[in-house]
Amino acid sequence: MEMRSEVCGVALLVMLLSGVQAFLPGGNGGNTHVTITENALMKKMSEVCKAVVESEGREFKPTGSSVEELLGACLGSATGQVSAAKFHEALNQIYMENSLVDRDFMASNPHHFNSESFSGGRTLITQGTAAIKANIRKGSFQAARETLGRVLHTLQDFYSHSNWVELGNKATYPALIRPDLTISNIADIYTPTCSDCASGTCPNQLQPFILSRKKLTSGYMGLFSAYKPKGKCSHGGAADLSSTQNPRGGISKDERRAHNADLHNTAVSLATEASLELLEDIRGAAGNKDYLRLMGIARSAVLCFVIDTTGSMADDIAEAKRVSYSIIDSKKGTQDEPSEYILVPFNDPDFGPLIRTADPDVMKAEISKLGASGGGDAPEMCLSGLQLALTGAPASSLIYVFTDAPAKDTHLEKNIKALTHRTKSAVYYLLTASTRSKRSVSPQARSGFQLYYDLALASGGQVIKVSKADLPRATDIIIDTSTSALVTILQKARDPGSVESFPFLLDASVSKVTVYITGDSLKFTLHSPSGVSQSDSAGKGSLAVIQTVGNLWRVQLNTPIETGLWNISIVPTQAYTIKVTGQSVNTFIYNFVEDFKGPHPGYAVIYGRPQKGLPAKLLLTVTGQKGADTLKVQEVALVEVSGSRLADGVIQEMGGGKFLVTVNEVPEGEFVVMMKGEDVATSSRFQRQSTTLTSLSNVIVTATVNSTLLPGEDFLLPFTVMTSGTGGTYTITIGNDRNIPLTYNTKLNLVSGVSTESTVILKPPANTASGTDVTLTIAAEGPGGADSNYAVLRLSVLAKVTDLTPPVCEIVGASGVCPSDCTQSTWDLSVNITDGNGSGIEDISVQQGRGNFSQEAVVDGGVTVVMGLYSASCCAPDVTLSVVDKEGNV
Repeated sequence: MEMRSEVCGVALLVMLLSGVQAFLPGGNGGNTHVTITENALMKKMSEVCKAVVESEGREFKPTGSSVEELLGACLGSATGQVSAAKFHEALNQIYMENSLVDRDFMASNPHHFNSESFSGGRTLITQGTAAIKANIRKGSFQAARETLGRVLHTLQDFYSHSNWVELGNKATYPALIRPDLTISNIADIYTPTCSDCASGTCPNQLQPFILSRKKLTSGYMGLFSAYKPKGKCSHGGAADLSSTQNPRGGISKDERRAHNADLHNTAVSLATEASLELLEDIRGAAGNKDYLRLMGIARSAVLCFVIDTTGSMADDIAEAKRVSYSIIDSKKGTQDEPSEYILVPFNDPDFGPLIRTADPDVMKAEISKLGASGGGDAPEMCLSGLQLALTGAPASSLIYVFTDAPAKDTHLEKNIKALTHRTKSAVYYLLTASTRSKRSVSPQARSGFQLYYDLALASGGQVIKVSKADLPRATDIIIDTSTSALVTILQKARDPGSVESFPFLLDASVSKVTVYITGDSLKFTLHSPSGVSQSDSAGKGSLAVIQTVGNLWRVQLNTPIETGLWNISIVPTQAYTIKVTGQSVNTFIYNFVEDFKGPHPGYAVIYGRPQKGLPAKLLLTVTGQKGADTLKVQEVALVEVSGSRLADGVIQEMGGGKFLVTVNEVPEGEFVVMMKGEDVATSSRFQRQSTTLTSLSNVIVTATVNSTLLPGEDFLLPFTVMTSGTGGTYTITIGNDRNIPLTYNTKLNLVSGVSTESTVILKPPANTASGTDVTLTIAAEGPGGADSNYAVLRLSVLAKVTDLTPPVCEIVGASGVCPSDCTQSTWDLSVNITDGNGSGIEDISVQQGRGNFSQEAVVDGGVTVVMGLYSASCCAPDVTLSVVDKEGNV
């Protein structure tokens, strides 16, 4: 459903369009793509969580109805807290891409099933679904989520824009998501489909012939022309110029009105059911665990190492091994166990590959293979390795880089900054001194060390500079930060250093609070809300335990932690940074947005830097222990990290923990988002801060992902660059994380206020695996480097799918009736599974059930038959088997 204005990502905003009221979050009497998608995602999430929990022999018993409590029941009662931030972030990515279909493909008939484009719309759904399944197999969950949002939009539009409901159908149309089925009985272009409706509000305009013969049609949409074939239905509405031509009116059910209320309600119901069916198909192909990962449901953050493997790094590699082993072993089976492990080695000239696994033992084995060799000159391919990690790790990850040398590949600086901004991942550099570092190096290499500080600050991370002997003590920060529900309470940087006091609020939900200060030759004093003080010279005091290693001060507050306003005063002699973190489920996620016009206006996420000269708008989602209702947001502001300026935002509450914030006077320099409020449950005030630095730009870079890449074939991606500032020759830098060859113009001449079009051509190698995601960064820099901006896109490589038919599962037999006392008996089920001449069986799993499944493959007449036997207690009488072939057909 278009159902009027929608917010890309989180909620529907209040807008008045042609006198028609748009809808509020969660529907509030109206239905939108967001509410339909949200209802389907939440219902499927609950189903899958229940199946996983019961398969582990646990009971699925949420303590309440909030998302946070559902996740707590899903992930179990292991030690630690469960944050819903990753789940909300994953959902928002789906919502964002869903809404962007109304902007990026406004005039595309197939994307909306307009103008009888049934074949094209069905192709978008089936090819998109194939890409989603292939992405999941490759662990590319974010690419899968983005495609899922677009596919759901098109699927949902079928029920609102076609006459499926008017034909009396009460069930969904399976041919839309089944590539082995065909869409049939479509009215041809010469067949009149509607009668005239001068008022535009007729209950049913369809011709009797269309109804009696069950002919499928959809409304024509004339955004730029009133033309439509003779006698055809229109979509309807003020934006549809064709609706003024006979037959007038329209059959869209996007909005509930007096004349179409029942049709609208049915369309919403079927669109929701169809969304559930698509999600179930994806779940069947992915399996329960990977489906939950697709939805951002995991115990904790990802542990990601980027490690220099050159000759002088032997000690560092040994320490990275020790730390990773310690984290893996100490957190295994707890709520803080990393949900995924990523390792990216780099050397010179090589870097990668990216190694990804959810199995801690596999990661230990991979790290154990690392060895130090080569690297005669100082600079190494550090940024190339980091780029792989930023594109391979989920959003908001913490990435730890071990190196003792500057970067050789400094040309990737803009790519790295764009990726950290896009992913909101924080990068920590553990920089050790070595004989290589002391050698005479080129100016380019020398700037590489400072580059680490710049990139760390931009991402919200830190540079920890230590000797190799002290490295084991410095890596405690990895143990601190690789924890569940990590939040940032304060982050500041000063260069040059200045004497200053930094206040920060601690609320009752926060535990394990640690202050990190990096800098040389400084003094500081910590002050509690009750007036107790402790100086840096007191290693173990009344307020905290203070440790130093290299340029890092680690201040761990004693427990229990006093709530209220704390303060730390710093007296430096050089530049320094300060960061305060803790563990809490009370947090927020955000995105900067811009509004877009069209028949279904809304808000689109800005994936680059927000535009200068305009108010900054951001959509913010709050999450807490018992749900968002227990948190009262009182202040949202943009604050300078390297300065003291603060710009308050105007907060518009949208319901369900969602807010639209407008900041009219944005700081000139780099800033982060600060949120303050009250935790109603504990009557304590809280403070949270984002970590990724953002600034404004006059430059706008836009590009749209409209299809998948084919291995071995050219892919043309148009993009536009515009500046509201100084015109002239702009430098274009385009890169990707897969080393796919690119062809593009490196210079564009811009005139202020005028969009300039260009194209980049990608050609993935013929052997590129299906499901590979490609992160493409397009950066534009003005004359003299005074201004720049970028766009970051995720594309997917998908080989041509030839197997469209799902496997066949035949029930051969099942055991008799279970006795009344189920604890005393078991039951059995035997099945034969085949895939005929298809791609072959990829996986057979128990999707739901608490029994054991065994299988044996035999060849019968040239066809492979898998004979399966399932056995379970009579107390667990239900089972769902999922059979997937190599193309993802379920």
